[in-house]
Amino acid sequence: MSGLRVERTLGLAQLQDCGRFGTRHIGVTQGGALDWIAAAWANRLLGNTADCAVLEIPFGGVTLLCQQRSTLAITGGDLQATLDGQPLANWQSFTVRPGQQLVFATPASGARGYLAAPGGMDAPLLLGSRSTVRREQLGGLHGDGEALRVGDLLTIGSSTPAPAHVPELHRLASAATSRLDLVVGSQIALFSGRSLFAAFNEPWQVDQRADRMGLRLCGPALHYQGQPMISEGIPLGAVQVPPDGQPIILLNDRQTIGGYPRLGALTPASVARLAQCAPGDTLWLRPVPLERALREQREILDALVNAPLVRLP
Repeated sequence: MSGLRVERTLGLAQLQDCGRFGTRHIGVTQGGALDWIAAAWANRLLGNTADCAVLEIPFGGVTLLCQQRSTLAITGGDLQATLDGQPLANWQSFTVRPGQQLVFATPASGARGYLAAPGGMDAPLLLGSRSTVRREQLGGLHGDGEALRVGDLLTIGSSTPAPAHVPELHRLASAATSRLDLVVGSQIALFSGRSLFAAFNEPWQVDQRADRMGLRLCGPALHYQGQPMISEGIPLGAVQVPPDGQPIILLNDRQTIGGYPRLGALTPASVARLAQCAPGDTLWLRPVPLERALREQREILDALVNAPLVRLP
């Protein structure tokens, strides 16, 4: 069989698409690409629909053997990708031939890279998505929620559209210091004034305890002064504060309900920026009006559909 054969992996790379929706009432979480903007651009480079599955590669460490001619695309964090030992530019599509080896190494910047193939990576469609969610043993290449393993074969299309790259204007910057926008929630007034000042005026560090469910921040302890809460639904990017006062930002594989108080939720674009942050990186939280967050989201979605790609010679 032809496709992309997995020769090496850290056990973290997995298939993701836009995620599952309409399932949280039965306890099934969203899933989907953490850096949804990079994943969408990878598909756009190949003319795929937005819901095509891509390979999410956290922190590199993946080697693939190409077994057919095709055109692939890479976006997201710079994983120092090479094809037969030759460097590949990020945020662009490129042609591969049978026998070539595609390697993703330690990130030079960012944390997660995305690899797209014509027509998307093939996998079982479960509850409307191919996204891998390990906690729920759902989705992915084998439908069991597991990451890719050595020997796995990724079935891909063979079309070869003209190579192109994403204009610089539309690439999210990957830096060791990021400013993340947050739309405040209804519980914001129940934190102490000193805590609110610290939350938005002091730096936070990304903790080692981070995965696709959530990412912990280390910094000033925040103090909630309200009554205990009844568990409620949790949106993507929710910044919840447990009793130790150290915030947890909830991501795509989060639980569906929770009872910790929240500062609010990151904007979708800031969730994508957060996906490119590694343990030890510095973050700053910035409150923004809902109208501003909506305007930014519309601009990003418009660019994904209408912005012209730069064709390569």
